Amino acid sequence: MSRVVAYFAASIAFLALAFSFQNTTIGDIATGGFLALVTPVVFAVNGEKVAIRMRWYSVRYRGEMVRVSAAYLLRIKLDGKYLLVKGVRFPHYQPVGGVFKVSPKGRAFLASIDAQDDDLIPIDQASEADLRIRVRGAHLYSFYRWFDGRTGREDAPWREFQEELIATSILPERVFPYILHEYHGRVVDAIRFSPHADSREIIMADIYELLPTRDQEDALRRTLSAGSSEFGWFTSEEIRRRGVLSGSPNVTPIAEHAQKIT
Repeated sequence: MSRVVAYFAASIAFLALAFSFQNTTIGDIATGGFLALVTPVVFAVNGEKVAIRMRWYSVRYRGEMVRVSAAYLLRIKLDGKYLLVKGVRFPHYQPVGGVFKVSPKGRAFLASIDAQDDDLIPIDQASEADLRIRVRGAHLYSFYRWFDGRTGREDAPWREFQEELIATSILPERVFPYILHEYHGRVVDAIRFSPHADSREIIMADIYELLPTRDQEDALRRTLSAGSSEFGWFTSEEIRRRGVLSGSPNVTPIAEHAQKIT
C-alpha cells in the first residue's frame, strides 16, 4: 500500500509538470513519466479494493463490534449445472464448503486483536475454531491483512468436500483419495446491519473450483441422474432465482450465497 501511495504522489507530480511545461521537452518527459506511473497505480488500486474498503471500515466503525464470517465455497460444475448439497443447519441447498477453521497460531493472532467468539450459532464440536467472530471495527483492516496472508487458517476446500460428499457416500472414497482445485477469487459483501446478529456484519467467501480427474468426472456424472434429497444439480438460472421458476409448481429452496459460485 505504501508503494501505491508513493507511485500516486509521483504521478501527480509528473502531471503537474506536464501541465506547467506544455509543448516543451520537459513537458513531454513529464507526460511520459505520468503515463508510466499511473498504469501500475490503477492496477494496484483495483487489486487492493477490498483492503481499501476495510481500511475505511476501520475508521468509520472503529468503535463498534462487527460480526465477521469467512468461508470457502467449492464450485463443482458439469454440463452447465452446479452441484449443491442440502444444509445441515438450514434446509436449503448450498455449495459444498463452510467456514474456515483457524489454527493455534491463528487463534493467537485473533486474541491479539481481542476478537470474540460469535454467539449467533452455538459453539459445539463441529463449529469450534470456526472463523466466525466479532471484532471491534478499528481492527478490521488488521484482520483482513492477516486473513489475506493465509497464515494461521485453513486454506483448502478438502475438509468440507470430504465431510459433505465422501463421508455421506454421495461420491466414492476410492475415486476421491484427493482433489485438485483452482482458486477463483474472493467475494466480500459490503458491511451491513444484520437483525439476526444485532450488529453490523461482513460476509467473506473464497471461491475454489474442483478440477476432477477423468475417473472423478465419471463418478460425478453418475450422480446427475441419481434421485436424492441430499444433493442436486442446478442451472445458474435456478440458482439465481433460488429454486423458483416461472410456470413450475415446484420450489426448491436454494441458499442466496449459492450465487457466488456461478
